[in-house]
Amino acid sequence: MKAGALARRLRIRPGSAVRLDRIAPDWLPPTLAAADEADIRRRTSRMLASSLDRLLDAQRLLWASDERAVLVILQGMDAAGKDGIIRHVMSGVNPQGCDVVAFAEPSRDERRHTFLWRSARAAPARGRIAIFNRSHYEDVLVVRVHPGLLPGRAGAGETRPDARFWRRRFRDINAFERHLVANGTLILKFFLHISRAEQRRRLLARLDDPTKHWKFSLSDLRDRAHWSDYIAAYEDALSATSTRHAPWHVIPADRKHLARAIVAAIIARAVDRMRLTWPEPDERSRAELEQARRSLLAEAGAEH
Repeated sequence: MKAGALARRLRIRPGSAVRLDRIAPDWLPPTLAAADEADIRRRTSRMLASSLDRLLDAQRLLWASDERAVLVILQGMDAAGKDGIIRHVMSGVNPQGCDVVAFAEPSRDERRHTFLWRSARAAPARGRIAIFNRSHYEDVLVVRVHPGLLPGRAGAGETRPDARFWRRRFRDINAFERHLVANGTLILKFFLHISRAEQRRRLLARLDDPTKHWKFSLSDLRDRAHWSDYIAAYEDALSATSTRHAPWHVIPADRKHLARAIVAAIIARAVDRMRLTWPEPDERSRAELEQARRSLLAEAGAEH
């Protein structure tokens, strides 16, 4: 299945109501449906390698043209594979032109600003790629499940803001993203859709492997206890903020290798389709280049 078909199949159509229970976390493209697991791994590895080659070429052009920026947003439940996608997919780009921003619980200073402040500060400059590991969407997800985390609500218990509060936040997010797009930023949003059973398996694997103990937190279990609340929050957020200018893609994430290959393919295709061009030197620059060529040629002649 080609990248364009994958993007269309997994993109959330603007205005549609998302039901995650109707999207299989272990979905396979039709071209892989009859393959065994070993063959799926081989073929997705080739797909990933090909996408990384394309992405590296596209990044060079993005940097040289200095006209556009790319923002990749990764969201998902704990152990959905966000870190793995960053490690594998973004290994194909030049780190000098790429920034990874992890959105942990807001600091005291960040809580004193609007909820979009830290995302606006981390937005990529022209010529660069930024990857948000979690993002401003935490402020309509985690704080919706745990409203006591909202600034100014310490000790407020589970008093929940009404639906109008969240609709205003969705409108703010859409306006913020529309502003970035209008100013040349390509936004690619991915929700890594993992099943509860697969999350359990991955959390147990972390506990069984001493080299992965650092990745485990008791907060993972506390959030797992609110699984249905998180799914409902994600469904509302995906439905309200998948827009024409910044659509969401729901990535089946039960197979890590497939999720990585799909995300890489969609990113590489989207950056390719920006139709960037190599910068053309003006008349003065061309004269300087020609002078530099003559100087270097003369230098070589003098050496002989």
